[in-house]
Amino acid sequence: MATPEPAAQAPQPQTPESSVIEIPEVISVRDLAQKLDTTPIEIIKILMSYGTMATINEIIDFDTATIVAEELGKEIERETIVEEELEESETGPKTLRERLLEMEDPSKLKPRPPVITVLGHVDHGKTTLLDAIRNTRVAEREAGGITQHIAAYQIELDGRKITFLDTPGHAAFTAMRARGAQVTDIVILVVAADDGVMPQTEEAIDHARAAHVPIIVALNKMDKPNANPERVMQQLADRGLQPEEWGGDTIVVPISAKQRINIDALLENVLLVADVMDLKANPEGPAIGTVIEALQDRRLGNTATVLVQKGTLKKGDPIVLGQEWGRVRAMFDDRGRQLNEAKPSMPVLITGLQGLPQAGDIFQVVESDRLARQISAERKEKDRAKEQEQTKALTLEDFYAQMQSGAVKDLNLIVKVDVQGSLEPIVKSLEDLSSDEVGIRILRKAVGNITESDVMLATASRALIIGFNVKVDPVAKRQAEQQGVDIRLYNVIYHIVEDISKALQGMLEPVYEERELGRAEVRAVFRIRGRGKVMGCLVTDGVIRRNADAIILRNGQEIHRGVISSLKRYQEDVPEVRSGYECGIAVENFTDPKEGDIIVATEQVRVR
Repeated sequence: MATPEPAAQAPQPQTPESSVIEIPEVISVRDLAQKLDTTPIEIIKILMSYGTMATINEIIDFDTATIVAEELGKEIERETIVEEELEESETGPKTLRERLLEMEDPSKLKPRPPVITVLGHVDHGKTTLLDAIRNTRVAEREAGGITQHIAAYQIELDGRKITFLDTPGHAAFTAMRARGAQVTDIVILVVAADDGVMPQTEEAIDHARAAHVPIIVALNKMDKPNANPERVMQQLADRGLQPEEWGGDTIVVPISAKQRINIDALLENVLLVADVMDLKANPEGPAIGTVIEALQDRRLGNTATVLVQKGTLKKGDPIVLGQEWGRVRAMFDDRGRQLNEAKPSMPVLITGLQGLPQAGDIFQVVESDRLARQISAERKEKDRAKEQEQTKALTLEDFYAQMQSGAVKDLNLIVKVDVQGSLEPIVKSLEDLSSDEVGIRILRKAVGNITESDVMLATASRALIIGFNVKVDPVAKRQAEQQGVDIRLYNVIYHIVEDISKALQGMLEPVYEERELGRAEVRAVFRIRGRGKVMGCLVTDGVIRRNADAIILRNGQEIHRGVISSLKRYQEDVPEVRSGYECGIAVENFTDPKEGDIIVATEQVRVR
């Protein structure tokens, strides 16, 4: 009597093909069994049949889950997670902070401490100033506290808190901006009174201005006998930072970080500027913020210094940080004290991460470990897809289309020239091209070769780099290629103005140049049935690539142009052959090869 029941239940696992089951990017065997209405044992059997040993708690990816589902006659699709709060805007320069404020109910916003970054030229006293502020306003580390370095700290003045980011200069400042994670409210620019404005000082000014962050100048080393504050203030005024004493709006505070002179006056001015800015955030709800730094500690494992920008971060929260995830196992302040929660503008060191996020990554508290793991997996998958697609950055050719679509309103430029005399006429000519529809914004104008710092600024600000009679440093060139930064080199001023003018009107076409990849000498000619003649060659220089353009030379004269349609080594098709190796080459529509012919492989490279 019991026998009919199994027969009746046997088809039960078979769901209608039209019923599609949503599966996350990663899932445990137990959860997959529930989704597919079967037992974990059945899932494990199928995995074993494909050579995969798994336990009931094993995590498998979506592709593996698809195979299991097909074996069970079920159709699945990838579950998608909507992350509106974390989507970075491709069409505008809005930062996380701006997006959070736009979404908030004004009645829930509360005052928060300002976040300060200290920038300046090397040896002008940036580190000494940070130490002076910390040592005079922060209590000694408590007994039993951790000794782990934390990349940010808070001080207190007259009952009000100020957060300082202890990051390595404008390189980190700009790297974070490039990831859409501007956290700095005010920049303190340290300038030595005995040395004045130096190249890195100018770079720091450029970076702060590009980020639209107010600057307070700390005129350091005033205790030195050769200090010359009047000269330094003149240099600052020449660069658009008009001191208040001279009728401008830039606060300049004379200090001595080494002697701890006037430190409180500097901090009081920071609070004054912060009051004008009326800085607020919503301390309610799950935390969102930015990763300041991440590193691996021998005792604590993967750690991250994070800055809360919305909500309250609590111990035990499941958290996603960029492409990584974890659960906040422990939380410490800059004095090594364990905390249970952190509110906006508070920097904390957290542990319990599955991997190391990058500085500038956005973090967000989510509902569960499962959701955090899924978001992490999906972001990694998207990142892999992006790497394959090589998404293009802003170029001069596509500027007009982006301007028409409303994606950009200003053309950001960095101008580098060989001599000072060339700088002003070029900048003036470019600024004259501004109109009501589009503005020309010069982020940096300087003498010298194009450097890594220029590329970093261009990446963070979606800017183009214009070079006049200058070269590109090798490191900068490599970084520009990786980031997709458009660098244009000229030796005639008129051509610069002409190209920018055409770009603003949508008339600019790219200019390409033919560059040699390598050369091969024909050593023998073979006739292959059905394929015509194939050349047995020795690559004598560079590299020969399949599908590259080819020029055939005979006695130094060009006799044919075509595409390398076939490239073989020992009967095997290969993508390329380098100098010193033999290979077989066939060139499209070339029917009369002879021994001694030279095959020149070329490629088209865009020069501007």
